[in-house]
Amino acid sequence: MTAGILVLVLGYVLSQFYRAFLAVLAPMLSSDIGAGADDLALSSGLWFLAFAAMQIPVGAALDKIGPRRTSAWLLAIGGGGGAVIFATAQGPIAIHLAMILLGIGCSPVLMAAYYIFARVYPPAVFATLAGVAIGIGSLGNLAGAWPLAWTAEAFGWRETVLALAAFTLVVALAVGLLVRDPARAEAGGPVGSLLDLLRMPGLWLILPLLFVNYAPAAGLRGLWIGPYYEDVFAATSAQIGIVSLIMGLAMSAGNFLYAPLDRVFGTRKGVALVGNLLGAACLLAMWITPASGFWTTAVLLAGVGFFGASFAVLMAHGRAMVPPHLLGRGITLMNLFGVGGVGVMQLLTGRVHAAGIENGGTLIAGYQALFLFFGLSVLAGCAIYAFSRDQRG
Repeated sequence: MTAGILVLVLGYVLSQFYRAFLAVLAPMLSSDIGAGADDLALSSGLWFLAFAAMQIPVGAALDKIGPRRTSAWLLAIGGGGGAVIFATAQGPIAIHLAMILLGIGCSPVLMAAYYIFARVYPPAVFATLAGVAIGIGSLGNLAGAWPLAWTAEAFGWRETVLALAAFTLVVALAVGLLVRDPARAEAGGPVGSLLDLLRMPGLWLILPLLFVNYAPAAGLRGLWIGPYYEDVFAATSAQIGIVSLIMGLAMSAGNFLYAPLDRVFGTRKGVALVGNLLGAACLLAMWITPASGFWTTAVLLAGVGFFGASFAVLMAHGRAMVPPHLLGRGITLMNLFGVGGVGVMQLLTGRVHAAGIENGGTLIAGYQALFLFFGLSVLAGCAIYAFSRDQRG
């Protein structure tokens, strides 16, 4: 791990934080500026959609100008600027705008690290390095749980987010100073385009599971865990922070555990498929028993986070099919599906939740509808992925 990789991973810590911190701040944002659960579901979805939309230009920029400038400028302008707008927000519209900018700012940092891994290190260790980067980055998920709840209550949520804006700018400056761009593809070689990737049938059996794999953990940890525990268990912000921390720890542990399993078992497909099926089982268990108890549901949510942490394995599976001259575009195309799926599904969750309440007549019915929606989505992705060809090159 060079200094450049470490600061990119630190940028990814911020990315994990910003995608997850709404859940803990939800009660404060509701009382202070009138941002309800549906407003925050939209804000969260906009973060992921902005992040996903940036993957195509980010992929081209990685191939053409390299990871250093791509990451430093976007993180400074989008990340720092978005955090300032969030801290000064007076209503839901400003939160929407801030989350869009934060999504743009965070969009290049993980893919910049992946690009360097793919250019510099042997393909056989890509999944391990990718998983370790996500595992370390998941510390941002943890910081966005109980520590954020404590800091926001002690100093105020606006002051906390302003301090984060300053820290984001410092990290962006460090990226600009410390990251070293790897050698590019040889001049005069094949050029190719995004269309060449879209013509690869093998990728199309992986992309659907990428689309739904991360959505349940990101959606529940990033937003719905807060309203769910408040409505069903009358939990306080501190209690929500504790459960969020447990789920965040499980997500981090899952990333570290998944990282070497493709080499241990000799299969990427098998590791990802079994893990996602177990994650779907946890979601369906929550659908069946949504009010089974504070700690029982916390364990099931930890299972959703732990078993749903196969993103790096799926990325390695797809990366093995991508030629070197399309590497930047290839990894960002897969990331577009992975993060874009969260954005699309997060936008739908507000309607799914409302429809569940309308049809079931209770608040719990709304959350049951969410768990069923997420669980069936993962099962559908697994059904398609089951036909993919295992590849470890």
